Amino acid sequence: MTGSEVTPSFRLAYVPGVTPTKWVRIWNERLPDVPLTLLQVSPAEAPGVLRAGGADAGFVRLPIDRTDLSAIPLYAETTVVVIPKDHVVAAVDEVSPEDLADEIVFHPLDETLEWERRPGVPAAERPETTADAIELVAAGVGVLVVPQSLARLHHRKDLTYRTVTGAPESRVALAWPEAATTDLVEDFIGIVRGRTVNSSRGRTQTPAKDKAPAKAKPAGKSGAKAGDKGRRGAPARQAKGAKPAAKRGKPRRRP
Repeated sequence: MTGSEVTPSFRLAYVPGVTPTKWVRIWNERLPDVPLTLLQVSPAEAPGVLRAGGADAGFVRLPIDRTDLSAIPLYAETTVVVIPKDHVVAAVDEVSPEDLADEIVFHPLDETLEWERRPGVPAAERPETTADAIELVAAGVGVLVVPQSLARLHHRKDLTYRTVTGAPESRVALAWPEAATTDLVEDFIGIVRGRTVNSSRGRTQTPAKDKAPAKAKPAGKSGAKAGDKGRRGAPARQAKGAKPAAKRGKPRRRP
């Protein structure tokens, strides 16, 4: 190895709640010589980290400013409300934002849901992070509405969650710097999209060759010879040595 050669590597950023384990495993199987490094960042930090070259690609929460960034939306999450296990809402399977009208609902500064009108009674102060809001919920001060993956991430034995219908959903996307769409980025995009190891990664396919024309069937032994061309209906030639067939005439009348 010369001093100018650099060992290839891949840096993958991800926001809390996203679990990249499956994709990392496939990467390690397909590109064992290219180490993949994980970097957890907050939803607000993710676009800046990608633009600054701190990661080659990253799982982000939409919407983001797509200036200089490419993004592929992957999935949307169910929205849930995190509550103490003895809360009245725990007795039902789902609630609507209107059902939370009398509840103190925390909206942390790192909230990822976009509300036209936030549900519930606002707290005196907004918690700094989702983790801080979880602690307040556990203390019985209020409730928290978040994507389901964040409720699972901050799971506690004294808390549970229920689906919130009619609420905004958090969408997760794979993003990367548009000007740095390298072969390794293309490889990771293919893994996330479920392409096989032999996939062309979206490159132009070589057109399939035209099928060879079907060969003409040879004429059978009983077919007409070249000299008989155009003599349709001509009698077949008699085999050599065969006796001529007897001609059948009209029967004679007896005298």
